[in-house]
Amino acid sequence: MKIDYQPIEWLGNRVRILDQTKLPQKETYLVTDDYRKVAGAIKELKVRGAPAIGIAGAYGVVLGALKIKAASREEFLKQVQKVSDAIASTRPTARNLFFALERMQKASAKGKNPEEIKKALVTEAQKIHKEEADATKHLSELGAGLMKKGWTILTHCNTGPLATSGYGTALGVIIATHKQGKKVQVLADETRPLLQGARLTAWELKKAGVPVTLITDSMAGHFMRSGKVDCVITGADRIAANGDTANKIGTYPLAVVAKENRIPFYIAAPVSTIDMKIKSGARIPIEERGADEVLRFNGQLLVLDGINAANPAFDVTPNRYITAIITDKGIIKPPYLEGIKKLI
Repeated sequence: MKIDYQPIEWLGNRVRILDQTKLPQKETYLVTDDYRKVAGAIKELKVRGAPAIGIAGAYGVVLGALKIKAASREEFLKQVQKVSDAIASTRPTARNLFFALERMQKASAKGKNPEEIKKALVTEAQKIHKEEADATKHLSELGAGLMKKGWTILTHCNTGPLATSGYGTALGVIIATHKQGKKVQVLADETRPLLQGARLTAWELKKAGVPVTLITDSMAGHFMRSGKVDCVITGADRIAANGDTANKIGTYPLAVVAKENRIPFYIAAPVSTIDMKIKSGARIPIEERGADEVLRFNGQLLVLDGINAANPAFDVTPNRYITAIITDKGIIKPPYLEGIKKLI
């Protein structure tokens, strides 16, 4: 699959990020050599999706390191750690961010002096970028093998190239299935409150030539009960060691209703999203975002002034609702604790 847009690009001493908050009306890019602007782009969802966040975070560390002026290796590493800590504070749930930062920390330990460390960090960030892109290609091809001809597939949030800087996870599976000539159709949830499904998923599917119908999140149960959905597939922001999965808020109810209606529910994510240090979904940190994302749209207040709103960005789907987890290393089926251990 060839895409004609790149969500993240390394330009030698700068990074170029497609501002996803402006899509689909405008394709606007942020070009910067400032790690703080990269951190801001992650926090403000200009770049989003767990793999893409990890890639952006790695390049953010590089940008910070390139500007550090320190005589000693020890002082240089201290300042690199401050840059890494600032980036780590942006999005607490996405495992890929911390996976990338851990790799950057290991890479920085290899250099004998600041210049060697800078080169090592550039190399590692580019390696992370390539590996994440390759991983999504492999999992997309594996996942397409589970999809049947003529299926209507329900998906939630955005999991295509925009979210991965590669082929995509759940959306990568769908597009790969379409490329195989299986003539699938997609029901895409709007994904409130920020409408990633409406703004981004529908945009990517249209570019890929995949038939898509947009529905509100609250319509999903109706379509499943009516027999108009053959499977549900979503991405993941963090997968616990037992297979419990954190994904965009609204994923959990989809999994419950899918099981009630005997519809397979798949998770698609690279192994870099799996967190073996977290035993179950109960321990996954859930990001709480600002209330204004719920209370306002395009800056316009939707409710009476003074009304409060909750805004958890993710929910956790227990492993008992998941039919299989599609990764770049293979497809994992229950029991997940054993399957994940074997795969990792």
